[in-house]
Amino acid sequence: MNSTLRIAVTGATALGMSLAAGTAHATPPGPGVTGKTLAQTTVGNTDYILREITIPPGQSTGWHYHDGTLHGSVKQGTLSHFDATCKSDGIYTAGDTVSEPSGTDHVHIGRNLGTTPLVLDVVYVLPHGAPLSEDAPNPGCAFQ
Repeated sequence: MNSTLRIAVTGATALGMSLAAGTAHATPPGPGVTGKTLAQTTVGNTDYILREITIPPGQSTGWHYHDGTLHGSVKQGTLSHFDATCKSDGIYTAGDTVSEPSGTDHVHIGRNLGTTPLVLDVVYVLPHGAPLSEDAPNPGCAFQ
């Protein structure tokens, strides 16, 4: 494992996100949400992927879940994280860490309710070959 990824894996603590409309359709990320892969390696049957995620003001990740655990760190801005009960399960600012457990019972959305871009460093710890995330329908929350 390269040193950048090793530091990120050991130093981060996972990411989650929230926002969508109330129908039973998958909810894609908002306009302008980007992700850039910074490092990636596979050890055994596990993929470790370090990405920088940027979410513009007023946008979100869309409702989703992961097949593995995520560990993240807020570099800039504020992450408002919501779970499938439509309740906030955390507000994270620069320097804070966040973790997201895996599985369909951990649907969530990350929103940038602030006025500046939200930038996150995220380590995905996934079964080899798994997608970064799986889209999920809005669980019935009133917000986008």
